[in-house]
Amino acid sequence: MSSPVSSGGFVPTPVSSSKRSSFVVRASPDGEAAKKAGEENEESGSNIRQLLGIRGGEQTTDIWKIRLQLTKPVTWVPLIWGVLCGAAASGHFTWTFENVGKSMLCMFMSGPLLTGYTQTINDWYDREIDAINEPNRPIPSGAISEFDVQVQMYALLLGGWAAAWTLDQWCEHDWPVVTVLVLFGSWVSYIYSAPPLKLKQEGWRGNYALGASYIALPWWAGQAVFGELSLDVMVLTVLYSIAGLGIAIVNDFKSIEGDRQCGLMSLPVAFGVEKAKWICVGSIDATQLAVAGYLRTIGEVGYSNALLALIFPQIFFQFKFFLPDPVKNDVKYQASAQPFLVFGLLTTGLAWGHHINAIGA
Repeated sequence: MSSPVSSGGFVPTPVSSSKRSSFVVRASPDGEAAKKAGEENEESGSNIRQLLGIRGGEQTTDIWKIRLQLTKPVTWVPLIWGVLCGAAASGHFTWTFENVGKSMLCMFMSGPLLTGYTQTINDWYDREIDAINEPNRPIPSGAISEFDVQVQMYALLLGGWAAAWTLDQWCEHDWPVVTVLVLFGSWVSYIYSAPPLKLKQEGWRGNYALGASYIALPWWAGQAVFGELSLDVMVLTVLYSIAGLGIAIVNDFKSIEGDRQCGLMSLPVAFGVEKAKWICVGSIDATQLAVAGYLRTIGEVGYSNALLALIFPQIFFQFKFFLPDPVKNDVKYQASAQPFLVFGLLTTGLAWGHHINAIGA
């Protein structure tokens, strides 16, 4: 008799009988290995989601993993990118060890320290809402104590201030522009999350404050480190932050039920899903189209065309994923469309840097 050959699935093994043959089905080693590998991959993915602060991550008792989860590392990326855009917009960034060091410190300040502070304080003041929307988050689940949360908030905040002061000294600024920006941004973060103002309770002001914090403030910091902040570029980035308002609205759709129960007037709660989704995509698209038009008026036609080329895929994904079902497809839409938006930001920064050099500023 020849032995059965495994094909990676279930292998029938014949068993002799006096009158007939019966078959016992057993799992092959390859099949068991594949199942085990799948379980390990799923567990690994859950671990990564937990560390990045993404919904669906597993719970842990490791205090340092919990601290990291509170800072939501996935949210650091836009701020770090904003610093990069500001450095490009300065028109004076060069690839020297000193400039790379300054940019790394500015990114660390904007991402892990100050965005980490913002996310921690937001989770603290949102603990009642999270108990409804995301009860497995560290604070509502009781995985971290009030004292530990307070220590983390102050450590990250003071660390951000210290980094800003260091950058001002390093850049030999006559006026501590980076420190002032950081103090202002820290204040916005506080009033966004904390009573009595709690800007996030009001959809328009809250979402715009969030959008400006993700676009304008890190851009200004990056540009101040390597060049001069001018009124025109500040106005440009403040207007660009209207697109950030739209991005913030995208994140509100997944929390409609908890926001409604806790009295938070997010735009999906205030206007309903149908109206809010059009406000969302309209603010994102109109802002970028206006910026592309402005770049054309200052002679940066090539960069304007590049920005337009990055806008059209976003519109495609809005109609494919977001507009049909913004509650179900919010994450899928962001994963598909936002890379084009952030590269549009960089394109605008490069355009401004080119313009600065062209006029000799």
